[in-house]
Amino acid sequence: MGSVIILSDSHGLTDELTTIFKRHKGEVDGFIHCGDSELPYDSPYMLPYQKVKGNCDFDKHYEEELNFSMDDMKFYVTHGHLYNVKYELSTISYRAEEVGAHIACFGHSHMAGFEKINNILFINPGSIRMPRGGIAGRTPTYVKLTWDERKNVEIEFLNLSGVKVKSFKENLIS
Repeated sequence: MGSVIILSDSHGLTDELTTIFKRHKGEVDGFIHCGDSELPYDSPYMLPYQKVKGNCDFDKHYEEELNFSMDDMKFYVTHGHLYNVKYELSTISYRAEEVGAHIACFGHSHMAGFEKINNILFINPGSIRMPRGGIAGRTPTYVKLTWDERKNVEIEFLNLSGVKVKSFKENLIS
């Protein structure tokens, strides 16, 4: 069984990044930031996070995308601005499939949501700074994702206090 915290679009917030990390440290296996932190890559607030470059991140050390595995789960992380995610997911889904991802994490639209396409789970955790809607409305959100060896996943959208706003269960094997 594995778990990870996924967040995005913090746009300069620092206390919230620290609070979320401290709240879940020791409880999850990793932390992901899907871009637009507006902080330097080596900022102490960003150190715990696997992170990518958003359209508002200008530090040259950020990568546009990350591919990594946790347990047997393969992750693809990008901000989403290069894949037109505000309008559709087909372009990002081609890339996620190309790299063999089970989970694709992205932000950019500030709209919390998820969708399963071709057995790949696409997760947008929303924004912890400026949410614009989606399944959590205008509540600032981040995601706690857990999975088991059978690729059963639980997606919990949490508010800044760590309280569950919405929860969903999916299986990545059809």
